[in-house]
Amino acid sequence: MIYPYKDKHPVIAQSAFVADYATITGDVVIGEESTIWYNTVIRGDVAPTIIGRRVNVQDNSVLHQSPNNPLVIEDEVTIGHQVILHSCTIRKGALVGMGSTILDNAEVGEGAFIGAGSLVPPGKVIPPNTMAFGRPVKVVREVHDEDRKDMERIVREYAEKGQYYKSIQK
Repeated sequence: MIYPYKDKHPVIAQSAFVADYATITGDVVIGEESTIWYNTVIRGDVAPTIIGRRVNVQDNSVLHQSPNNPLVIEDEVTIGHQVILHSCTIRKGALVGMGSTILDNAEVGEGAFIGAGSLVPPGKVIPPNTMAFGRPVKVVREVHDEDRKDMERIVREYAEKGQYYKSIQK
C-alpha cells in the first residue's frame, strides 16, 4: 500500500521490490534494486526517508522520523526483521540485526554490524567497520573479512529474491 501524505508522494525505483502488505507513505525515496519486505511500514509524514540502492528492509520493520530530522539509509545496507529506525543514518554496507532499535541522530558507520536485539541510543555514533551489540550498544570488535563476506552475500541474495518476487508479482 503506497499513499501520498499531503503533497508528498513516495518515489520508488522501477527495479525495487515492495512486498504485499508493506505500507509506504509520504516523503520516501527508495533506490534501485532495493527490497521492502512483508508488513514493513515506512512513513515519510514527518520528515524525509531516503533509502539507497540494493537496500533490504526485512519483514515487520518500522521506519519513521522526528520533525526536520530525516532518516537516511545509504546503499547496500541490510535492515533485519523487526528493526525500528527513527531519524538516524545508516551508512553504506552496514547491517542492522533483527529486532534492533536505532534512535534519533544516531549513526551506524560504513560497513558496521549491529547485532540482533541491540539499542543504539540517540546521538550514538558506531564507527565504520565495527561490530556492536547490546542494550545500550557497545562496540565489541572490528568487522572481520568473514563477516563482511556474509554481509555482502545477504545484500546480493535479497536483491536476487526481490527480482524473482517482482517477476511473479501481479
